[in-house]
Amino acid sequence: MEKNLIFRPGLNYLFKPIAGFSILLLTAWSMQILSIRFSQLLFIFFVLFALWPVARKAWKKSLEGNIFSMETLMSFASLGALMINAVYEAAVVLWLFHIGESLEHYATQRARAGVSSLMAIMPETVMLLDDGILRAAPVSQLKPGDEIEIAPGGRLPADAILQDSMAAFDESALTGESLQVEYAKGQQIYAGSVVVDRVCRFIVTSEQGCNAIDRILKLIDEADAHKSPTERFIDVFSRTYTPIIALLSMMVMIIPPFFYDQPWDMWLYRGLAVMLIGCPCALVISVPAAITSGLAAAARRGILIKGGAALEKLAEIKVIAMDKTGTLTEGRPTVVCIITDKPDDEDRVLSLAAGVEEGSTHPLAQAIIRQARKRFNDYPIAGNRQALSGQGVKGDIDGRDVNVMAPPFAPLFAPDSILQGEIERLQDAGLTVVVVALENMPLGIIALQDTLRVDAKKTIQALTAMNVESLMLTGDNPRAAAAIAGQLGMKYQAGLLPRHKVEAVYLQQIVAPMAMVGDGINDAPAFRAADIGIAMSGGTDVALETADVALTHDRLAGLPELLHLARRTRTIIGQNVTLSIGLKIIFLLTSMLGVTGLWVAILADSGATVVVTFNALRLLRTEKTPPQMILKENS
Repeated sequence: MEKNLIFRPGLNYLFKPIAGFSILLLTAWSMQILSIRFSQLLFIFFVLFALWPVARKAWKKSLEGNIFSMETLMSFASLGALMINAVYEAAVVLWLFHIGESLEHYATQRARAGVSSLMAIMPETVMLLDDGILRAAPVSQLKPGDEIEIAPGGRLPADAILQDSMAAFDESALTGESLQVEYAKGQQIYAGSVVVDRVCRFIVTSEQGCNAIDRILKLIDEADAHKSPTERFIDVFSRTYTPIIALLSMMVMIIPPFFYDQPWDMWLYRGLAVMLIGCPCALVISVPAAITSGLAAAARRGILIKGGAALEKLAEIKVIAMDKTGTLTEGRPTVVCIITDKPDDEDRVLSLAAGVEEGSTHPLAQAIIRQARKRFNDYPIAGNRQALSGQGVKGDIDGRDVNVMAPPFAPLFAPDSILQGEIERLQDAGLTVVVVALENMPLGIIALQDTLRVDAKKTIQALTAMNVESLMLTGDNPRAAAAIAGQLGMKYQAGLLPRHKVEAVYLQQIVAPMAMVGDGINDAPAFRAADIGIAMSGGTDVALETADVALTHDRLAGLPELLHLARRTRTIIGQNVTLSIGLKIIFLLTSMLGVTGLWVAILADSGATVVVTFNALRLLRTEKTPPQMILKENS
C-alpha cells in the first residue's frame, strides 16, 4: 500500500502564518469608527505583537555575529516609527514584512513540493516469491537477488530486472513523462515505476537505500550545499551593504538637525524611510528563490542538477561533447557477424569472448554475452578477468590467455589472414569490431552494430538552433564514428582513450564553456575536466557520482530542455536582481530628498519582495521544450 500524504503548498498554506496579523490589523483599523484613541492603542499593540518574532530573530542573528541583518533594520525602523508617532506606517511595515517572509517560505516549499513527493510514493509492502510461494513482505527487507511480483497499478519498490517477455511502465514519477514505456525481458527498471498492463516478476538489483528514488533525494540534498556564484555574491554584498544602509540612515537622521538646525521629526522620518528602503529583503530572496525553483523544475522533468553553481554554469554552455555508445546510440548493440580464418572457429571465438566479457556492464560486452547465451547452454568463464581502459579486456581460460581488444590494440595478424581486410570493410560500413586473440594470436573478429537513439538527430538540430555546438568524443574506430556523426551532422573525434577525451575537453574549453555527456566509467575523467558533466540514466555509479547533472531518464532530448531551463533561470535571476537594486537606488534618493515617505518605502520594499518571489515561481511553470519546439522557436 502506497503512502499518499504528499505536501502540496497552496494559498491556504500561504495565508495561515499571516491570518492572525491581518485580522488584528483590520480590527485596529475598523475601531477608528468608534474611538481614535482606542484604535491607536490597538495599532501599538499590533506593532509590538508583530515586532516580537522579528526582534527575537534579529537578536539571535546578532549573537551569531550577524549584527546588521534585515531583521535588525526592520526592528529599528518599526521602533523608530513608533517613537515619532507613525503607528500606522509601523503597523503596515510589519504586516507586509510578514507577508514577504511567508512568500519566501511558500516559494521554497512550493519549489520543493514536486521533488519531496518522491518520498511518499514508495510502497511499504511487496509480494515476495519465497520457495515458489508468494507472500507479502516489508519492502525494507528486500535485498539483491530477491524475486518479486507486481500487479498492474503497483509501483516498483526497488531497482530490478524484468523477468517477463514484455511489459509497459509509467515512469512519470521519475522522468515527468506521461507516455508509457515498454521494456523487454532482462532490462533494468527503476524504483518508482508503475506496472501498467500485466502482472510482472522482477529480480531486485538495488541495496536498501540505494535505489533510483534514494539517489534522486541524495542528489537533491547535495544540491543545497552548492550555492551559485550569484548567490555567493549576494550573500557577501548583503553583509557589506546592510551596515552601510544603517550608517546612511543614521546620518540622514542626525546630520541635518544637528549641524544645520533642521527639524528633528522631519529628518527622523526620512531616515526611517531610508532604513526601510535599504532593507535587502527582495535582494536576498531574489536569487535563492529562482535557483530553488529552477532546480525543482528540472527535477520534475527527470533532470537532477547538483546545486545552483551547476545550474548557472549550464546557462553559459556553448559546446556539448558526447560519448557515442549509450549516449547518442541506444547502448544496446547486437552481434552482426563473426568472421574467422577457419569457418569452424566461429563458436569457439564467441564462447572465448563471452567467457572473458562475463560480468562486464559495457554495452558491447553485454551484446556478446547475449549472443553466446542464445547459442550455447554453457561456456567457460575466464579467470583473472581484467579491463584494460579504452583497449579491451583479458583473462585466462584453461590456463591460456584470452584477449578481446579494439583493433588498434590487438596482436598482429598472420600474413595470410583475411581478418585485417574484413575489419576495414566492416568499419567502413559503420560497424564496431573487436578482435579475439588466444595466446597473443588473433582467432577471429566480432562485428557489432548499435542503433541511433530515436531523438538523437532532433536533439542535435535543437542544440544547433540554440547556438550550441555538438561534438562526439568516442573510443570507437574513426569509420564507425564517421558513419554516426554523418547521420547526425556533428563533428567527431574517434579512437580516444579516457586521457585523450580529457585532453580534447581541455582544448575545447579554451574556445568556449563546454559540457560532457556520457554514461560509462571511462567518461568520468572527462566529466571532471569539463565545465559541466552530464550523466545518462543508464550510466555507471561512478559516472553518476562524478557528474554535475544526472538525467534519470534515457531521453537525449533532455539536453536542450536542460539548457533552455538554465537560460530561463539566468534571465529571471537577472530580472530579480535588477528590479531589487534598481528600486532601492531610486527610492533611496527620493526618500533622502523628501519626495517620497514611509508609505512609498513600505510599498517599494515589500512590493519588490512579492514581485521577485512570484517571478521566480514562474520557473515551475516552464513548459517542457522538446527539440521540435526549440527548432520552431528559432526558425
